[in-house]
Amino acid sequence: MSETQNYIQEHKQRFLDELCDLLKIASISADPAYSKEVLSCAEMVAKHLTEAGAEQVEICNTKGYPIVYGEKIIDPKLPTVLIYGHYDVQPPDPLELWESGPFEPVVKTTPLHPEGAVFARGSADDKGQFFMHVKAFEAMIKSHTLPCNVKFIIEGEEEVGSVSLGDWITANKEKLKNDVILISDTHIYSKEQPTVTTGLRGLSYVEVEVEGPNRDLHSGLYGGAVPNPLHVLSRMISQLIDEEGKITIDGFYDNVEEVSPEERVEMNKLKDDPEGFKQSIGLKDTEGERGYTTLERTSIRPTLDANGIWGGYIGEGAKTVIPSKAFAKISMRLVPYQTPEEITEKFSRYFHKIAPKNVTIKVTPHHGGMPYVLPIDTDEYKAAKMAMEKAFGTEVLPYRSGGSIPITSLFEQVLGSKSVLMGFGLDSDAIHSPNEHYGLFNFYKGIESIPYFFQYYAELKK
Repeated sequence: MSETQNYIQEHKQRFLDELCDLLKIASISADPAYSKEVLSCAEMVAKHLTEAGAEQVEICNTKGYPIVYGEKIIDPKLPTVLIYGHYDVQPPDPLELWESGPFEPVVKTTPLHPEGAVFARGSADDKGQFFMHVKAFEAMIKSHTLPCNVKFIIEGEEEVGSVSLGDWITANKEKLKNDVILISDTHIYSKEQPTVTTGLRGLSYVEVEVEGPNRDLHSGLYGGAVPNPLHVLSRMISQLIDEEGKITIDGFYDNVEEVSPEERVEMNKLKDDPEGFKQSIGLKDTEGERGYTTLERTSIRPTLDANGIWGGYIGEGAKTVIPSKAFAKISMRLVPYQTPEEITEKFSRYFHKIAPKNVTIKVTPHHGGMPYVLPIDTDEYKAAKMAMEKAFGTEVLPYRSGGSIPITSLFEQVLGSKSVLMGFGLDSDAIHSPNEHYGLFNFYKGIESIPYFFQYYAELKK
């Protein structure tokens, strides 16, 4: 692999320049006003795959935005690695909080990134991370060291729920046949303590509506005599979690995976920094389910959070009304053996149960996703661990993330393949927020690590 690593070192600046060109494209899938930019980004991704050495490169139409596909089959007898990523990005709002233009990438140094970080929307999520695979693939092709077959699927709708991906994968099941799926859309625990993500939480997302009177009412004429939907909704939300941090929904914990004491000890080897955690988000103290560490609360335990609440008058000045309706959006992060269908149904039943009889309740399910776990005794995990240890020069630990990537379960269900979540970002990268950035250290370590994954995976599969 020395030839590959030499090639990477020689072309580092070009890799960064090409990434910055990709980051200049405002491929915002959530806003139809940027449809041309999204399509333009797909074309640039296809161009980079072709130039890197991929064959059969095509921009595949879907009901929504296209999926870019490419492959390099060197020997059907060798293992096949499927690379997944996404070229669409989140909207950059609020724009006034960006220190530089969200689509005007700039490299700046920070205390955490003295070697520099590229600031732009999509830099860490996920253009910078999927582009590592394109450049690592290029390095293996140019140095004649590619030890596995490779397939790429880079989609343009991840930030809006991958709405077209499931149908496309099902229709192209034979074409996408592989031995393992490699994804870089997660983060490491820290630059000093690299990790492989071995678990993701699932998701159940709902919108609730509380309706009281048949119209907004004058608070002077009716106040004190009728239910106020905002008050009712607030009380109901407050009943969903008790004083010990437990979710009160009937049957909510019925199918929750109980992680063994041994695995809890292993995962807590990560250097938890409670004070640093609190300072990083401006809090004096944390809270959560009693009996679990902050690390465990954000990874192996299910949660419930109100994401937004509204109703009544919120404009300038005063308008003294009792609103007719109040609304909230609520998300629940799930752990293995819980399903979004089960939890959404239990939430709806419980929310109706605790509602007063003088209001009407409506629960509208939105998107959801299944939890995912990669066992640490698999060849897939072992190859990732060895690859990152080779590149970082230190021990790599398993890490369960609190986030959700629903396509991992979809891949396993349709393609029968395990996904290796070998991400290189940091949780401080401000993804989905103003001033998103991706450290150059992380970007280059990813490019260095990926060829080692191919090498070790091929050896383990002999």
